Amino acid sequence: MSQRDHVDVIVAQWQHERPDLDSSTMGIIGRIDRLSPILDAQLTRVFSAHGLDFPGFDVLASLRRSGAPYELTPGQLAASMMVTPGAVTQRLARLEKQGLIERTHSTSDRRKVTVSLTPQGLRIVDEAVADHCRNEQAILSIYTAEERTVLVDLLRRLLIQTGGEVSPDVGVAESNACA
Repeated sequence: MSQRDHVDVIVAQWQHERPDLDSSTMGIIGRIDRLSPILDAQLTRVFSAHGLDFPGFDVLASLRRSGAPYELTPGQLAASMMVTPGAVTQRLARLEKQGLIERTHSTSDRRKVTVSLTPQGLRIVDEAVADHCRNEQAILSIYTAEERTVLVDLLRRLLIQTGGEVSPDVGVAESNACA
C-alpha cells in the first residue's frame, strides 16, 4: 500500500467497529468530498489572478469555446454552464460592468438578447484558460496519460450514475483539453 491519509484511518475504524459492513466505499466518497474544496481553492487562485471568479470564468469560457463570433443567447449560456437563467443574469451584469462582455438586443425583437465577448473579454479568457489548463495539468501531473484516461472514464460513470446529465452530442470533436 502507498501512503495513508486520514480517510484510511476512518475506514479502518469503521472496519474494526462494524466488520459486518463494507466500509470500503467510504474511501472513495470521503476522498472526493475532501478534494472538492481543495480543488476549488486551487482553481479560484488562477481565476483571481485574471480578475475573475469561477462563475465569471464559466461565462467567458462558454462564449469562447462556442467559436467565432463568440456569442450566445442567455438561454444557450445557461444550458452550456448547466445553471438557471437567473444565475446567468447575475453573472452577465458583473461581466458587462467589467467590460468583458456585451449584451445587444435584436432590432426586430427587443426581447431577444445576444451576449458576446468584447476584445478585452477575449484577451482575458484566452490568458485565463491557458493558465487554467497549466494549473489542472500540474494538479494531475502525478498520473500518467493512461491513468488520467481511466480516471476520466470512472468519474464519468459515477457522475452519470448519480444523476449527472448525459450531454447531447454537440458536434464537437473530443479532445484532451482542460475543463
